[in-house]
Amino acid sequence: MPDTGFPRADAENDFLRARRRQFRAALARRLRGRPADSGRLVPFDEIVGPLGWRGQRQLGLQTIGLDTIAGTTGARRDFDRCFRPAASRVRFRWERLALAQRRGQALPPIEVYRLGGLHFVDDGHHRVSIAATTGQRLIDAYVTEVLTVAPLPAKAAKPPGCRY
Repeated sequence: MPDTGFPRADAENDFLRARRRQFRAALARRLRGRPADSGRLVPFDEIVGPLGWRGQRQLGLQTIGLDTIAGTTGARRDFDRCFRPAASRVRFRWERLALAQRRGQALPPIEVYRLGGLHFVDDGHHRVSIAATTGQRLIDAYVTEVLTVAPLPAKAAKPPGCRY
């Protein structure tokens, strides 16, 4: 949908479009007989736990690809696996941040944990959702690399390959 030239209306339309896409994806999963939680964000603990946490190191501010974001560090149900809003309760904050971005204000970098080539969002779920909805491919992030006893298997928690 083309922009109207009115930042507030465009931010509202972006949210509604992302919400519709999330609803259609959830409906498609249900019709295909997939489990209800198959569309949830992958929890970081489920991936790093079996590998054995050995330590971490701060890598600082980096630009990362949205396609490398595989999940979250917390138990978030506000967004689906593709960071589309899964609940209307996030609308006010989502639209406020999207409006700020549309008006040219810089949004702060997100915070992520890196495990192998994958990233897990610790802070910035709304910003990731907005970036994905508006077609961005990259996002600024403060990256903390997680060191594990065992290496990450090649096929573990592969990002879902979401399209907007």
